[in-house]
Amino acid sequence: MKKPSGVSILFAVALFLTGCASSRDRSEGPVELSVFAAASLQDVLRPVAAQYETSHQTKIVFNFASSNTLAQQILYGARADLFFSADEIQMNLVAEEGLLKDNSRVDLLSNRLVIIAPADSKTAVKEPRDLLDSRFRRLSLGDPQAVPVGVYARKYLEALGLWEELKKRVVPAPNTRAALALVASGAAEAGIVYQSDALMTDKVKILYQATEPAAPRICYPVAILRSSTQSDEAQQVLEFCRTPAAARIFERYGFILLDQGGTNE
Repeated sequence: MKKPSGVSILFAVALFLTGCASSRDRSEGPVELSVFAAASLQDVLRPVAAQYETSHQTKIVFNFASSNTLAQQILYGARADLFFSADEIQMNLVAEEGLLKDNSRVDLLSNRLVIIAPADSKTAVKEPRDLLDSRFRRLSLGDPQAVPVGVYARKYLEALGLWEELKKRVVPAPNTRAALALVASGAAEAGIVYQSDALMTDKVKILYQATEPAAPRICYPVAILRSSTQSDEAQQVLEFCRTPAAARIFERYGFILLDQGGTNE
């Protein structure tokens, strides 16, 4: 029998010690869960996570950005346990590369588009066509070619036959919060953002809520990533997001729960 070399023995010892250290770390401290989530979820997911953490040995660490940015980070190898997207397109991109854990995807939330203006604005919008008025020189949207809220807004305006006339007024933003900030600061006379974002500040007012048939179906899917090293814990967090306790938080922040299939935790 070939005698093991000193290098192989040292490597085996290192692996053993690493395993012991990992086990010790898990027993002495909380599990750390990495969650990549759409920027529009940053206000609501923090209290959801805080409530979950009160009864679980888990520390949830967020990376908030536009869903298209997060999807690209994941496609280029960024490690995460859960991905909350603001639309199906970005989740589909990740799914097509085989990066989602099988059968873990859930269409969790919905939202609404609203037309907003600065809080001190004297303008009114009775219907989206009013945006053609010369008073609205700049229209703040998420990037209509990439950012989910901007893509939703563009499709909405296309369905109403308004996009071709309005697109030259569009001020594209890297995410929904940036679009909101442009209106709040007065840099744009109007904007189209998610209802949940508009409710988070008193610096803008809602002029119109998109509820007519042309309004897009907004869907926030969530899934566990195949590369997750904490997939069991990620599953528990996902299930908690489907409970009545989490639903109350989501609804308080202006979201609509699409799937309530979790436990009564």
